[in-house]
Amino acid sequence: MARTPSNMLPLGTQAPYFKLVDTVSRENYSLEKLKGLHATVIMFICNHCPFVKHVNNELSQLAKDYKSKGINFIAISSNDVENYPEDSPENMKANAIEQGFIFPYLYDQTQQVAKDYDAACTPDFYVFDQGLKLTYRGQLDNSRPGNDIPVTGTDLRYALNCIIEDKENLTTQKPSIGCNIKWKN
Repeated sequence: MARTPSNMLPLGTQAPYFKLVDTVSRENYSLEKLKGLHATVIMFICNHCPFVKHVNNELSQLAKDYKSKGINFIAISSNDVENYPEDSPENMKANAIEQGFIFPYLYDQTQQVAKDYDAACTPDFYVFDQGLKLTYRGQLDNSRPGNDIPVTGTDLRYALNCIIEDKENLTTQKPSIGCNIKWKN
């Protein structure tokens, strides 16, 4: 398994605009349409990565736990589907349904959105406040496949709770670790 870290976009960065197709509904959605009332979590994930498979249940639970608090989740896959057919839009839809995702699972066919966010790995997490300014980027928690640490979403949950409680997140933000995004040649 490759172990690629996040690039750690600077805090305060304005969320880059995008408009992508949701693989489940087949609707085109913009960031403006999908953003949450209080915060927006943007996750770069995919189907085949063992690091993502390891946290899928927690991603579903997080979205369910925070939706009523005005926080929306958006998943994006930017992988090259020619060389990684498991990450195709059809397979993304099947995976979203199987995992019980209550958030859109968007397909970044051109890979431009991943480039705009300086995404490096799957999973890669970004939390934006209500003004779409970056307040957190990095890991879900310390769990990784095979390290026997339970998946809890501790780091991401803390970042979201800071927004809800209107307090500054002063903890060290650690990069996510996962499979590198599969760039087209």
